[in-house]
This record gives sequence, C-alpha cells and structure tokens, in this order.
Amino acid sequence: MKPKPNPDRLKLKNVALFDASDEPLQATSQKTIAISKIVLPPQQPRRYFDPHKMATLVESVRQHGILEPILLRSIDQNTYELVAGERRYQAAKEVGLEEIPAIVRAMTQEEAWQIALIENLQREELNPLEETEAVLQLLVLRLKLPLDEVISKLYRQRHIARGEIGQNVLTNSENLGETGQNVLTSSENNDEISSVFSSVFHSLGFKLESFITSRLPLLKLPPEILEALRQGRIAYTKALAIAKVKEPIARQQLLDYAIAYDLSLAHITARLATLTQLTASKQGERDLKTQVDITFRSLKKSQIWQDPKKQKRLEKLIQQIEALIADS
Repeated sequence: MKPKPNPDRLKLKNVALFDASDEPLQATSQKTIAISKIVLPPQQPRRYFDPHKMATLVESVRQHGILEPILLRSIDQNTYELVAGERRYQAAKEVGLEEIPAIVRAMTQEEAWQIALIENLQREELNPLEETEAVLQLLVLRLKLPLDEVISKLYRQRHIARGEIGQNVLTNSENLGETGQNVLTSSENNDEISSVFSSVFHSLGFKLESFITSRLPLLKLPPEILEALRQGRIAYTKALAIAKVKEPIARQQLLDYAIAYDLSLAHITARLATLTQLTASKQGERDLKTQVDITFRSLKKSQIWQDPKKQKRLEKLIQQIEALIADS
C-alpha cells in the first residue's frame, strides 16, 4: 500500500530543486485567514488574467467556495503575504468572501518568490513572455547574478553545447550574445553553472537551445508592448500581433485603441491588414517622389546639355510632365 500523502507538504514537486537545503518547506496546518489580513507581494509572476477564465472561476467560487487553499507566508501577527493562488484570492474578493482557506509557511521572501514562479510555471498559466521572464528570474535567484550576466552565460552555455568553445575558455560576449557583458572565465565554476541550467530547464520542460532561439527574442519586443503585457492590460496574442506594426506612432495608436475598446484578435488582425495596405500605398508614393528628385538632380549634372538632339527630347518630356501636372 502506498503511503498517504502528507497534506502539510508542498504540492509542487520541483520546489526542492530551488531550495538550498534540497528539502521541501514544511507548513503549518491549513487554517482560515481573513482576506483583509492578506497583502500581495511586491513582485508577481502573473500580470495578466484571462477575463473569461477569471469569470468562470468567480462563478465557481460563488457556488462552491474555495476548494483548494492558497499559500501564504507570515509577515507579522496580523499580516500574511500571498505566495501562490492569486486567482483564487482575487475570485474570493470578487465574490465578497471575508475569509479564505490557506496554508501558512515560514519562508524567506526569496523562497516565496521561487515557489510563486514554479507554481505558475507548473500550472501553465503564464503567457510566453511571463514564462520567459519567470525562468530567467529563477536563474537569477539560483545563480545570484544580475539578469544580463545570466543571459550572457546562457549564450555561452549554448556555444559550449555546440562544441564551439571549451568549458574553460575565456570568450567575448560580442560573439555570444547581445548583453554587452563579459562571460564566464576559467576561474569560475563552470560546471556548477552548467548544472544549474540543466536542472532548471529539465525540471520545467524547456530545452536550452529552443529557449534561447524562441524565448529570449521576446524581450526585444517594443517597449510599449512589453509594458502593456507586464501590466496585464492586453493579452499576449493581441500584443504580438500589434508588435508587427513597424511605425512607432501607428503601433502605439493601435495598442491604445485595442486596450481602450478591448478589440478581439480578429479585429486587430483586420486593422493590421488595412494599415499594411495604407503603408504600402504611402511607401510607393514616397518612393516615386524620391525617384523624381534623384532623376532631376542627376539631370542637372549630366552631359545632356552638350547634346542638342537630347535637349530636344528633354523638351518634349518636360512638356509631357507639364501636361500631366495641368490635368491633375
């Protein structure tokens, strides 16, 4: 017979991976906590909640209550900080509940942040940008390095995996990434860095190569798009579509309009098609004007003025152009 699971053990199977002791954090027994005593942490992995899914959860809580406890850490005797379960917490507030079932654990702010990241990653509730930033923050916490250095080391690790550089070779980040930071030197424990990357990506179901190729470029989305995503003002799929607009002013206008009127992805796509046609038309007009300017500048410098026959042909062409202008 399999032993019964301990309800006071953390359900997230990968938390031990990011805990220095490699032991799951112990919890107090489940209790009921007044919602007024719960505060949100200064940084949270989730920034956007799908309104339709949220409405469904609110209705479920209205009918059945909170079926799964949220996870808290104690700040003082009368204050608790939310670690995991923000959707349930927000739904309970929306319904008007005064109390919520919770498990309270003793943990540091760093441990709480790690658990919050993993909980969201395992629930597959993050959009790709949030997911990418969450993975990077886990690496920042685990390696205790600034974000730009972590990204440099990711690029370096890829080069090592490809056999392009040795494990202890000092290289220039100019060839490895775009962060402008120097990468690992032989004096650093490269094996430990490699082990951290391997354990984190394996536990979360990512591959180093695909993460660098398809996820890191998301951080280069236009600043206004990134900001809207991080504030939860627009869904990821809509933001990605709007990011295709190259002209900054037009892109900002479309973003603002999409947020203000909650445009569907289909409506945004239709507006993009119209905008593309208008842009192409204006570009064609600009290209023709540029060509005319270049032609007349070249004409003034050419040797055509030394050839009477060519001058007569030029006079006829000028008359045709003047006729076109008169008809416009």
